[in-house]
Amino acid sequence: MKTDIAYNLALDYLYSFVDYSLKHSSEMAKADFNLNRMRALMAELGNPQDSYPSIHVAGTKGKGSTSALCASALQASGRKVGLYCSPHLLDYTERIQINAIPISHAELVHLVELIKPAVAKTPKLTTFEITTALAFMHFARQKVDTAVIEVGLGGRLDATNIITPRVSVITSLSYDHTAVLGNTLTQIAGEKAGIIKTGVPVVSSIQKDEALKVLEAISAERGCKLTLLGRDVQYSAGEHTLQGQSLEVAMAGDAAPLGVFIPLLGQHQVENAATAFAALEEGNFGLSASEIVQGFAQVHWPCRFEIASLHPVVIFDSAHNEDAFIRLAQTVRTYFPGKKVVLILGISEDKHLKAMLTAIQDVIDTLIITRANHPRALDPAKIHEIALEVGLACESVSPVEDALERALEIVKYNGSIIVSAGSMFVTAEVKLAWQKKAM
Repeated sequence: MKTDIAYNLALDYLYSFVDYSLKHSSEMAKADFNLNRMRALMAELGNPQDSYPSIHVAGTKGKGSTSALCASALQASGRKVGLYCSPHLLDYTERIQINAIPISHAELVHLVELIKPAVAKTPKLTTFEITTALAFMHFARQKVDTAVIEVGLGGRLDATNIITPRVSVITSLSYDHTAVLGNTLTQIAGEKAGIIKTGVPVVSSIQKDEALKVLEAISAERGCKLTLLGRDVQYSAGEHTLQGQSLEVAMAGDAAPLGVFIPLLGQHQVENAATAFAALEEGNFGLSASEIVQGFAQVHWPCRFEIASLHPVVIFDSAHNEDAFIRLAQTVRTYFPGKKVVLILGISEDKHLKAMLTAIQDVIDTLIITRANHPRALDPAKIHEIALEVGLACESVSPVEDALERALEIVKYNGSIIVSAGSMFVTAEVKLAWQKKAM
């Protein structure tokens, strides 16, 4: 009980600072994002982030899956591997992992106490900046062999962007957080490409021409080799089942492609796996083919078209913008052809809702609108209004636990499948509710 109390007090301390993940988009747009605070804090702590090699991953979609694939392959090689990611699903400690095990509550409490004097000397720090520092400290103290660092928001001014990695990775770019990152793909790509460091190789997923031009220009300007999927990395999807899918991937000039299996579903995960493969190769980590095969096969990354049940079919997903909803609809058609979806949906207020709903409307049977316990959650009445404009059958049910019960009631009679998406916070609450039912 003492640890639980201390852990909650540590979280209270972290949340006592500005947490932009809880702010409305209008407030985020006015935020003073810069790296000076982070550099000052890390200097005070002895710059632990410089004590191990790293992979830095930015992007709109796929950066979490790509990071997890890289970390899993590195772990399969016998290395001790840190992974920093956000947001968390059920517990804050999920953000800071070593060999896929989150930092313990007790260790987080200890690190929070250690960091307090340095934080006190550094004005205007944010929750995310302090959490990033805690991750860098934890990885150094535990003597990781390497770390995979996922960008929180954007890239150029993100707190993680004080590292100099072995390789910089940019996954699929599309429109998201436009109030902060810009309204065009050129602007968004410019922010994401801010992680590119002089002379450090860059790996990019397939990009739209507008975004690719930016990545090419910044890579050339900074003297970086740019490795692009589809040009310098060839890959193709193989067979798929509900347990996973196979693919072949090869760097330009390889004698033969490498065949791998991943337990992640959807064509976009094939692209993420190829991106991770290229990152490991260009980062010169010296992994063998068997280590990559083993690591990819063992990766675990929840709430990415995660099938929790087949009777009834219940799927947890993290799609939260138009591009992701297009991919979600494609994945439903691929794995459950002919099936309609009862979609449990809640979203943050800064999303392009109409475009998201339009992208998935042809696979929707019923839309169940709900709201997570989160300050940025959009009012269900607003979602209802736009859903009717799109022509979707919908109803509003809150809290999230009741929304799941309503979905289960509907599919009992019409044979549809249940999918939760739109907001990681909603999906996390749906997953928790489902786990409670299974107990």
